[in-house]
Amino acid sequence: MGKFCTNCGAKLEENQDKCVSCGKDLKDNKTDTNNTPNTQKKSSKSKVCAGLLGIFLGSLGVHNFYLGFTSKAVAQLLLTLVGWIACGIGPMVASIWGLIEGIMILTGNINKDSDGNELID
Repeated sequence: MGKFCTNCGAKLEENQDKCVSCGKDLKDNKTDTNNTPNTQKKSSKSKVCAGLLGIFLGSLGVHNFYLGFTSKAVAQLLLTLVGWIACGIGPMVASIWGLIEGIMILTGNINKDSDGNELID
């Protein structure tokens, strides 16, 4: 197992003095306990907030707007709005979709925002 830069997570050679990816001086470079890059960032978004938005306002895609998944959010919103005009089935489908996603967020099956950052508890 190799070493990784603590600044950018790039794989390092044994005798490197400087990271070729980010340019960090490696003389004092330390790796984490698993010798793996520590590049996982925490999101500023709350898992509980996103889950509750999904359960209560999921048919409008509010939870997906909150997490940054705007394409999916717009699809849910349009399904609800156009569905009310067309035949009334759209809002029911979007509500079930939002409810399921809200539960998946709260149980941890969906645990990242659109940037790939882990949601906070």
